[in-house]
Amino acid sequence: FWIPAKRVVGRKSARSKPSRHSKPNPLEKGAVQAAPFFWGKLFTDARFVVAQHSANKHESVMNIFTSFILFLFLCNLSNAEDWPSWRGADRSGISKETGLLQEWPSGGPPKVWSSSDTGMGYSGFSVVKGGLYTMGAFGKEEQLLAFNALTGKKVWSLVVGDLLTNGWGDGPRMTPTVADGKVYALGGRGNLVCADARTGKKIWNISLVSDLGGKVPGWGYTESVLVDEGRVICTPGGSQGALAALDADSGKLLWQSSAFTDDAQYSSPIVIENRGKRQYVQLVMKNLVGIDAKSGDLAWKSAWTGRTAVIPTPIHDDGKVFITSGYGVGCKLVSLDSSGSQDVYDNKFMKNHHGGVIKLGDHLFGYSDQVGWVCMDFASGELLWNEKKALGKGAIAYADNRFYCQGESDGRIFLIEANTEGWLPRGQFTLNPQSKKRNPKGKVWTHPVISNGMMYLRDQELLSCYDLKR
Repeated sequence: FWIPAKRVVGRKSARSKPSRHSKPNPLEKGAVQAAPFFWGKLFTDARFVVAQHSANKHESVMNIFTSFILFLFLCNLSNAEDWPSWRGADRSGISKETGLLQEWPSGGPPKVWSSSDTGMGYSGFSVVKGGLYTMGAFGKEEQLLAFNALTGKKVWSLVVGDLLTNGWGDGPRMTPTVADGKVYALGGRGNLVCADARTGKKIWNISLVSDLGGKVPGWGYTESVLVDEGRVICTPGGSQGALAALDADSGKLLWQSSAFTDDAQYSSPIVIENRGKRQYVQLVMKNLVGIDAKSGDLAWKSAWTGRTAVIPTPIHDDGKVFITSGYGVGCKLVSLDSSGSQDVYDNKFMKNHHGGVIKLGDHLFGYSDQVGWVCMDFASGELLWNEKKALGKGAIAYADNRFYCQGESDGRIFLIEANTEGWLPRGQFTLNPQSKKRNPKGKVWTHPVISNGMMYLRDQELLSCYDLKR
């Protein structure tokens, strides 16, 4: 578990001798360096952090006290978890954290920090080993960004590619993926980079367009690439193969799905085990597909009637895959068997545009266009309840028996009880401040993320962190 701890360059003392785990990392040229703070060596490294503060004669006693408080905070993360990818490690949208507030005080949970240094765009967050990773647009380029998740201090940035311009707001839309000490990020124009998660040094990059034969979708590339068993799975789309697997260490092309050549849409792939075989599931405009993980061969396909844009991530459980789209399309459940795939139901109870759907137990939760916030039965497709008045359209997150529902138009965040009886609020607040730079057509579209007892929210260049711990 590392956090950037300040060390004054060039100042030496017996008390400031670094831990054997420490590998200096430039944060600001000629000013400070980052010292790793590993979970397995809390006591040793906590003393090291305090020693670093003590080495600077101008550091106040309050700063040393703050280091102890930070140490105690880390000791209290036994029921916390990192969030290494879009919708979490398994892409289910479910956080397994416990010990979080079950009701919010008036005004919502306390804000820990905020930053206005995130750049423009709708990119989401990954949180791993004390680092928060996202993307933002600065001028005519898009950047991959790393922040200290506990303080909001920017640690490093890396140029990913040219700026995606769009009538609903410029800049990147995807969430970086962190795996095995590396972070992977896809720019809106299709440049995919791999960087060292700690230093930000670029390891490799590849273009989904010029290298893999893809075509930039109308709203840009928005998928959050999947990293699985040493493979980076991405969706360039096009005649060379809609889905591609790259070596996670080198970026070398392993395969492209020659039998699946649809154009790319905006959904992110998931990995499943289907009758003992590992497969990648992706949703595009006209098809839901399963691709063999090792060969890239088409394992199965189910027709879909997407319209305008297909965005939500598929949900898999017990041999069944649920998909949904907005623009009046609806949802369906597909059962996978030895003959391929069979539709179980197809209805319009869930017409999710891009705020996401979460399967909790045997039920699905999310916002449905014209229907409102919805709870429906996963197996049968039956609608159990809906709520249209309390909060408008938006995104959903889950942790510790509570859903976090974010309204895209006004930035209100509701904490509601996870149940099949109805909408039961347990607190609310309004995101503040909100961006004054947002495109007039844009809204608060970045999904909330809960990780290590904190909730992270974004409105364009503004990133906010809230303490959810009891």
